[in-house]
Amino acid sequence: MKVVKTKLRDVYILEPEIFEDQRGWFMESWSAKKMDMAGLHYAFVQDNHSFSSRKGVLRGLHYQKGDHAQAKLIRCICGAVLDVAVDLRKGSPTFKQWMSIELTAENRRQLLIPRGLAHGFVTLTDEVEFFYKADHYYDPDSERGILWNDPEIGIDWPVDIKPILSEKDSAAPLLSDSDYDFEYGRVI
Repeated sequence: MKVVKTKLRDVYILEPEIFEDQRGWFMESWSAKKMDMAGLHYAFVQDNHSFSSRKGVLRGLHYQKGDHAQAKLIRCICGAVLDVAVDLRKGSPTFKQWMSIELTAENRRQLLIPRGLAHGFVTLTDEVEFFYKADHYYDPDSERGILWNDPEIGIDWPVDIKPILSEKDSAAPLLSDSDYDFEYGRVI
């Protein structure tokens, strides 16, 4: 597995080695041993799987605050998404910056984001299955969101897509009104 740094501090793209033959293909999607060797230490405790039926479904930007913050290992297993991470860690060299990557069933890339980042994605195709591991359990009282098109963040979402949002995501606050409490370098 190849570990690729991104422009956001502590965010990595994981490019798995794919073994193909006449039967199909095989890949190792996670190896704690290989991640430990790369200096990345995560103990995932929950898997989440979503389905979006249409192109343009936008989910996010989400995070859990405080002791319930989650690191995530993200991948798209059917279809394609533009996946986005936003650094909310005060004191981070990349604080309030964002990055995006296209994750598809074909490229099999994964995105590894640490605690202290907001996360969201928009579907680029119909029939999208999205899967991620989290290193902390979901806690509804700690769940928070930031408005997907907050001008302070300035995410460059695909212009040809009119987003389909949940009521919760449509009503999310701006970053300036959010109660994120992450500090860079503080162990959560």
